[in-house]
Order: sequence, then structure tokens, then C-alpha cells
Amino acid sequence: MTTAKHKIVIVGGGTAGISVAARLLRKGRSDVAVIEPSDVHYYQPLWTLVGGGQANASTTVRTEASVMPKGATWIKKAAASVDPDNNTVTCADGTVYAYDVLVVCPGIQLDWDRTEGLAEALGKDGVSSNYRFDLAPKTWEFIRGLRSGTAVFGMPSGPIKCAGAPQKIAYLAADYWRSQGVLDDIDVHLVVPTPRLFGIPAIADSLDAVAADYGITVHTGAEVTSIDASAHKVCLTSGAEGGSGSMLPYDVLHVAPRQSAPDWIKAGPLSTGDANGYVEIDKHTMQHVRYPNVFSLGDAGSSPNSKTGAAIRKQAPVVVENIESYLAGRPMTASYNGYGSCPIVTSSHDMLLAEFDYDLNITPSFPLIDPTAPHRPYWYLKKYGLPFMYWNLMLKGLA
Repeated sequence: MTTAKHKIVIVGGGTAGISVAARLLRKGRSDVAVIEPSDVHYYQPLWTLVGGGQANASTTVRTEASVMPKGATWIKKAAASVDPDNNTVTCADGTVYAYDVLVVCPGIQLDWDRTEGLAEALGKDGVSSNYRFDLAPKTWEFIRGLRSGTAVFGMPSGPIKCAGAPQKIAYLAADYWRSQGVLDDIDVHLVVPTPRLFGIPAIADSLDAVAADYGITVHTGAEVTSIDASAHKVCLTSGAEGGSGSMLPYDVLHVAPRQSAPDWIKAGPLSTGDANGYVEIDKHTMQHVRYPNVFSLGDAGSSPNSKTGAAIRKQAPVVVENIESYLAGRPMTASYNGYGSCPIVTSSHDMLLAEFDYDLNITPSFPLIDPTAPHRPYWYLKKYGLPFMYWNLMLKGLA
């Protein structure tokens, strides 16, 4: 039994959902519904700065009502399943919404329990993660309190949102410890599953120099696979699952969790069907490969770009343009080139802005500044410019 029908239903009221809704309404679409259970809306990119003592958590949160575009129908519920053959979404409370076009952008799921011992250890005894609003201030508390010992910063394998975040906090922490004159007494380790600190060699070279300057030991091709909180040790596993393991002690531990599509997406007909289970879309048109009236963008989509707000900013106009083409029966002409941007903070006053496309070509927005090295102007962009653009332009469909 269908509860209601809307021309366009958007699942998720995060960055992607709100941006697309705002753009559709600006194009004159009047029947746009957003399914989103949360009362609050976060600007997550600043959580790195919160964890590094450079911003307050309170500045990163607003009410969901304040960002919901005027004219959109807000269905304040959690989506639980999609039936694309019958064009319906069922919510957790059993209500059913029908659509002509569906946009799926529920975000990404943080799989804390996929790293043994992590969920139990979080928030106490030096263990934290900037991937949670309530824990980012804890990260800063633990960093500020450390005067000697060992600090470990870990990045998981597989796609995650903002792949630079797990290493940014290592640089911010080291910069703070240096300013306090205690960096020489702290053994800093950065653990990444990738062959290098970044996929583009020129940027990786810059980050190698940053890490070396702080005296950070970088473990490549490895990840934190388990945490023994009682012994204050982590197990690092090299190579694929079942590779060789080694133990590292820690006094402060920052871990980014493994991530995947929300379970209900993974288990449903829109999924790629693999372990990560993202919504299976054409990486250029953002249209589902099997259901032409379904589109997806943001962290839950299968497109192989970096999962960042910057990517959503370029995806949203493409999705809206292609929805218009679909509804008008025209061929789709809008195409997303994989643009992503990874602002990598390297100290309390410098940042490297890595911008690139699907082919890892560097695509700088500011060609006059060397895009492969850290600069001070980028720091101000990160702390002030990007949040301003986010709240005032992007969520209103203007950027």
C-alpha cells in the first residue's frame, strides 16, 4: 500500500541530497521529496581541524530543517529498502513512497566492528577517530595531553570518505607537538594500505617530505587490523588479508574505520553485489546501470572517484541535468569526469590542495599556485572559504 507518490524522491539529506534537491527546485521542479531521518546536518570536512585543535565542533553542525530547501517535501524517516521494479521506497516504519525518478545518496556506513577491538576502545585511553562528531574533540584532548610516548595514525583499506583525513590528523598532531617542544619525545607512526601516501607521484613526493620533516615513520601497504586496548597495542597487517602481522604500542591512537554502503543498499537490487555494495551506476552519467530512472551520487555511488564533498559539487549538476533529460526523453549529455579534491592539511598554517579526475590528471582550480605543494592561502580556504561556500552556496544549489 503506497503512502504517497512524488515525481522525484531523494534518499538522504546530506551534502548530495540537499544539493540535488536545491538544484531541481531552482530548475522549476515542484514535486521533490527528501527522505532523511536526522534532525542535524554536519559539515564533516572540518572535523579534522576539530581533532587538531583548530576549530570548534559546534561550528560544524546545523539543524536539518535549516538546510532543507524551501519547496522540498521532507519525509523525516529512514529508508529501509528500494523496489526499483515497482518504483517504490519503503521506510523503516513500513510507509511506502512511489517515485518517477529516484536519487539514492544515503551516504556511507562506518563499519567500526570490522576492525577487531576498535568499537570498544573508542573515546577512552587515547583511542579516537575524527570520523565521528562526538569523538573529534576527544582526538584533540588526547593529542594535547601527550608529552611523550607513541602515537599511531591508521587508514583502512577500501574506499572511504575523504581518504586524506587519516593522515591529515597525523600532520596536525606532529605540528602541535613540535610547537610544544615535545615532538622529539614522541614516536609517530602513520599506517596506510596504499603503496604511497598519495596516488599521484608529485603529491606523494610532497607528502613524503612533510612526513620526513616531522620524523613520522610511514608504514605503507599495511593497516591496523586489531586493537588490544588493555595492552595499549595495535596489530599491523601487511599486504592482503592474512598477510604478516606486527605489533605496535600506542599512547594515542587515531583510526579511520573501514567503510561500505549502508547495509540496506548492500542487500538490495541497486547494489554492485560485492563486499562494499555501492549503488551501481555509470561513472559518467551517474545513472543506474539497470534501472534508468534511478540515479546515485556522493559516497554511496559506485563511481571510482574520491569520496569527497568536492566530488559531490561536480556530480550534483550532472545528476540534475541528466534527470531533466530522462524526464524529457532526451539523450543524456551531462558527464562527470571524476573530479575530486582532497585538501590535505600539513600543519596549522599550510595545506596542499590535491585536485584530480578519474585518470589522476591534476586539475587545479588555482593554476597560479603549485598544486603539488602545501601553501598558506589554501589553509584559509579550508578553514573559512570552503565552509562558507558549503552552507551559503552549495547547499542552496548555487555552487
